[in-house]
Amino acid sequence: MFVSPAYAQAGGATAGFEAFLPLILIFVVFYFLLIRPQQKKAKQHREMLGAIRRGDKIVTGGGIEGTVTKVIDDGVLQVEIAEGIKVRVQRGMVATVLSRTEPANANEPSGAAQGAATERKTPGSMLKNLLGGKGKS
Repeated sequence: MFVSPAYAQAGGATAGFEAFLPLILIFVVFYFLLIRPQQKKAKQHREMLGAIRRGDKIVTGGGIEGTVTKVIDDGVLQVEIAEGIKVRVQRGMVATVLSRTEPANANEPSGAAQGAATERKTPGSMLKNLLGGKGKS
């Protein structure tokens, strides 16, 4: 019935590490299933908030939809929620961006080139250009 002292001492050292092994495995599972995806989602949300600019349609944390009319500073946006009604919203309270405006970029075609590109996409516009006809404007 009695355990020899040598066996009890040797078994106690391995039992200590084996007791922590389930806790370590649980932490690893929590990291990959909970912590890491939450950090990724938070990073995407921070990037989305940093990219908000004038003309974007947003939804606030309270569920109010509106259009950003002015970026006042890094933390405050002016949002038009109805015609002529503008409110200030903290940037952190923006839940999602519904639609984005395209940035003014030097790499984009100019207005005339863009108009020509649009005309080429319209059916029959090539024939109108060849015959000198004007398209409906």
